[in-house]
This record gives sequence, structure tokens and C-alpha cells, in this order.
Amino acid sequence: MKYLTLLITIMVLACSPNKKEVNINWKSIEADLQTLIIQANNGDTIDIPAGYFMFKNPLILDGLSDVVIQGAGMENTILSFELQVSGAEGIRAANCTNLTFQDFTIQDAPGDNIKVTDTDGITFRNVRSLWSGEPKPENGAYAFYPVLCKRVLVENCEAIGSSDAGIYVGQSDSVIIRNNQVYHNVAGIESENSRWVEIYGNYAHDNTGGILIFDMPGLTQSGHTTRVFDNDVISNNLSNFAPEGNVVAVVPQGTGIMMMATRKIEVFDNRIHNNRTLGAALASYVLVEALGAEEGSQLEEANNQINEGYDPYPNEIYFHDNEFKNKHWFPTFENDFGLLFMRYFTFSLPDFAMDGIFPPDKEFVMCLSNNGEFNFANIDAENEFEGRTTDWKMYECAEGTIDPIFQ
Repeated sequence: MKYLTLLITIMVLACSPNKKEVNINWKSIEADLQTLIIQANNGDTIDIPAGYFMFKNPLILDGLSDVVIQGAGMENTILSFELQVSGAEGIRAANCTNLTFQDFTIQDAPGDNIKVTDTDGITFRNVRSLWSGEPKPENGAYAFYPVLCKRVLVENCEAIGSSDAGIYVGQSDSVIIRNNQVYHNVAGIESENSRWVEIYGNYAHDNTGGILIFDMPGLTQSGHTTRVFDNDVISNNLSNFAPEGNVVAVVPQGTGIMMMATRKIEVFDNRIHNNRTLGAALASYVLVEALGAEEGSQLEEANNQINEGYDPYPNEIYFHDNEFKNKHWFPTFENDFGLLFMRYFTFSLPDFAMDGIFPPDKEFVMCLSNNGEFNFANIDAENEFEGRTTDWKMYECAEGTIDPIFQ
């Protein structure tokens, strides 16, 4: 493999963009790095040296094969897009094959920090992607944003401060998200309309919601076949700071794992602790649609794209061998769901809750098994909560009575 070394002319910026980092000399390598990317041949590795580097334009990769973009470590190579004046993404890649990003930090793009589309084989390894400062709606939506991709791997990364999802994978196939740390995001990890996904070994803490598996209307494919296992989903109690009207703005503060309108999901061997409002939730898109949406919002756009081909009901859910703990006495009062739980389930706040809206034309299949002592709630939203229940035994199943989703 041919290796390229980044030879740069150093330009020290007049002042640091972060007052807390007054002793940092931010440097410019933008033109040289983009040139190396444009001139890269298949199989090249582009090395970015240690240092603090400021960019005013996005880095754009298109049509590359078997190329590695690597720094000197996430603590040593820092790429900042705080002063970006054109484009939205910090790094934007498309139409690539076997592309790897590793060993650097990227921060403060006005939109998504790293967006990759239409790529077969994308790896993020040992990359920290963040927005500095306090979490706020003005932060970019996604720290990692592979969409319409195949063979996606995100491992040993960190995602911090996203106003939507820290690690997001959308409309993609054959995905592994493992051994990452995500915090101070609205959603720590989100798989949307993706298939054959494995999410494991992650530490999702101090987000609004830890891990989301969603299926949305109006997209190129529906999702299915996802396993979520051996994750620590801890204290995801951050106030929801998503821009008003975004889909994730409906996620209650204090949600561990949320599954919506998706199917063939296996969730097991997770530690789901101290998520204030909900350890785990199962919802249909019918409930989300009923919440209403402001004109011009992301949620209204999704509602307008519902068609006969879209299945809004979750199904084939296998939820087993998870560990629940919750030291909190009260749910959030910032969200209607928290108020609902406080009203109807005051002394048994649910570890696992479902909306009770079932598909009208097919059997609903769910298996709950070996989750220890946990509080269950079917809120029966379809009938204005009249048939709400805390009895989960109708969904109890013995080990081995449901086929594993992966053969």
C-alpha cells in the first residue's frame, strides 16, 4: 500500500476560537490536505500529523477506494470546523468503497461532523466527534452520519453534543456499532430504517435517550433484523435539546432504549440503569403521528410521507436477560409521557413500557423473558388509556420458544 505523508505550510491563527484553549496554536492544513485527498490513488493512506488544525471549508471525498484517512490519535490530531464559512458538514464523503477514518478528533461543524453516503465499506475507528461547550439546539445534528451505505463499522469512537444522534446509521445494511462511548447527545445511538444491525459493547450515558431503533416513513427502505446487546445504558436523563419539530424531540428525557415501528429486534444482556422515565419503550409511529407537528417541521414532513407501503407498527420483538435498575422516584415532567406515567403509574414507574397500539391485520409477536424484577406498563393509548395494565405475563416466553433473528 502506498503511504502519503502530509507536508504542510504552518499558518498560526491570530487567536484561539475557544477561550479555554488560549495556549493552543491553531494551524491551517486545509489546502494541502484537500489536495492530497483529490490526488489520492486507490489503496493510499493519508496521514494527518499531531496538532490543532482549523478549517474554513469542508473536506470532500468522492469516488475513493481502499483509502485510509488517519491522524496521530484522537488526543493528538484535532480538526476544528468552528470557523467554517461554506458547506454544512465538516467531512463529506460519497460514492466510495472501503473507506476508513481513524485516530483523530473532529469538532464543531455547523452541520454534521462526518457524513458518508452511498458507500460500500465505511469504517470509523478511534475517532472522537463532538461539539464543544454545553449541549444546545444550534449544535449539528449528527456526529457520525453514514446513510445509504453498506458494511458499516463504528468502533472505539466517541460522540458528544449532537442535537439529534451521536452515532446515526440510516437506510444502511450490514452495520456494526461496537465499543463506543456516547454522551451529551439527544440520542446516543440511533439506527433508522437499517437492516442487519448489531449494536453491542457501547456505553451510552447522559443523553436524552441512550439507544433508538426507529423506522420512519418516506425513506428508501424499511428496517429489520437488529440486535442490541451487552451495552451499558446508564443515566440518560439529559434535557431534550433537539430543535423543535425534529423527530427525536418526542423522546422523553430519561429514556434508555426506545424501539419504534420496527421489527425483528432482539435486545438482551444490557445493563439499563437509572434512566429516569423509561428503561425501555416500544412504540408505534401511530402514536408519534398523533402527537401532531408544527408546519414545516421535520416531523410534519415525515407525517406527510406516510403511504400504504409503510408499516407503522413494531413487531417480532425479543427482549430478554436485561438488567433494570432505577434510583429515581419521579419521571421527567418536561414531556407528556413523564406526566402520563406519573399520573397512572406513580408507585411503579415502568422499566418497560409499550403504547398498546397493535397492527390491525397481523399477529403481534413479542417475547419478554428473564429480565428480573421489572415494572411493565401497557398504556393502551389506542383506547385513551382505559385498558392500561402492568401485567406482562401474556408476553412471557420460555427460552428457546422464539427463533433467533440471526441464523
